[in-house]
Amino acid sequence: MNSKSSGRAISTSEYIISASNGWVMLMVLLPALLLAIFLIATPGGPIKLFAGLSLLAVTLFCCKGLFTLEPNQAAVMIFFGSYAGTVCESGFFWVNPFYSKTRVSLRINNWNTPVLKVNDERGSPIEIAAVIAWRIQDTARAIFDVESALHYLQIQSESAIRQVASSHAYDDTEAPAEKGKKSLRTDLDAIAGLLRESIQQHVDVAGIVVEEAKIAHLAYAPEIANAMLRRQQAEAVVMARQKLVDGAIGMVEVALKNLEDKKIVSLTSDQRAVLVTNMMTVLLSENGAQPVIQMAQSSQ
Repeated sequence: MNSKSSGRAISTSEYIISASNGWVMLMVLLPALLLAIFLIATPGGPIKLFAGLSLLAVTLFCCKGLFTLEPNQAAVMIFFGSYAGTVCESGFFWVNPFYSKTRVSLRINNWNTPVLKVNDERGSPIEIAAVIAWRIQDTARAIFDVESALHYLQIQSESAIRQVASSHAYDDTEAPAEKGKKSLRTDLDAIAGLLRESIQQHVDVAGIVVEEAKIAHLAYAPEIANAMLRRQQAEAVVMARQKLVDGAIGMVEVALKNLEDKKIVSLTSDQRAVLVTNMMTVLLSENGAQPVIQMAQSSQ
């Protein structure tokens, strides 16, 4: 007595079969059809009528085996519940009329996932969605191993997106440097590769090949979006201030060097400190500086 295994179901292996030329078979069926009509239409005995009706029935049944396939299209043949093979060539063919045919598209399809709410590696809630380019490679697995290849891809792709998003930080400022991980926002190409590999591992059982997977939507969740926006603005202000400070220091250094090299004025250490303070104030002030000119007083 066979026991049911608790592991993964046995996968179906695809194998390709060749179908007969449909035009050649059509040249055989057309004369047979005309002969059957002739036997039925012309006067004769019961035997002649029975032969004509039998020939007509057989000819019409054989016509059921004629079918056409477009480029990037396949037909899975089933013979009384058993997998008989797959025809992948395009053209006009004839197969055993007892075969039931299930057409499968091998063309590339796009699937836009819904916007998912996920916590990233640091626990920040984010919204993420992806666009996936996929196609069916193994027709036997797509037909027999899953109920619906498209529905299976939709569910498994959402699971893969959650897995990738939860293992990476949203921004590079949040990504732990010691782990060397990529961030979702700045490392799009690397994340796209990881996302494609993750989805591919999930849908291998369905005979699906993921050609490309890219993030189509990425944002903080509404409840923290304002706070994160203020944080990004603060970071931008700090970086801008740092640029201004670096530039002002360089300008002050050049000014002091030119004054000393050209011997325009001789400055003491206290005078240098005052000059540096004044120049930095003028260069870094957001509003126009108002200079105060000291007038020398004559001695009595």
